[in-house]
Amino acid sequence: MNNFMQYKGYVGSVEFSQQDMLFYGKVLGITSLISYEGIDAESLTSDFYASVDAYLEMCEESNIKPERPYKGSFNVRIAPDLHRRLAIISKKNDVSLNTSVERAIINYIDHEDMLLNRY
Repeated sequence: MNNFMQYKGYVGSVEFSQQDMLFYGKVLGITSLISYEGIDAESLTSDFYASVDAYLEMCEESNIKPERPYKGSFNVRIAPDLHRRLAIISKKNDVSLNTSVERAIINYIDHEDMLLNRY
C-alpha cells in the first residue's frame, strides 16, 4: 500500500481511522499544517488537492512565499567519532563533508530501493 500522495511538489500522508471510518493526512516536510480527509480514496485525493491549492492561494493573497518541502537542507546529529571518521575520509577523497554525506545517503537509498523492489 502506498501511504503517500503527491501534488504540485507537495507530499501528503495517507492514514486511516477505523474508529471514524475516515481517511486523513497532512502535507509532510513543511511547518505549516495542511491537513485533509475523505471517506474514500477519491474524496481524500480531492481534499488533498484542494487543501494544497487553498494554501498556495492564501500565500499568494498574503504575499507570503509558500514553504517548499524537502528543500535539500537539514541538520544531522551523529556521534562525534563517526563525524571524525567521516571528516577524515572526506579529506582523503578530497571532497567536502557534505559530498560524503550525500554519497552515503544515495548508497543507502539505492540499497533500500533495491530491497523494496525485490518482492
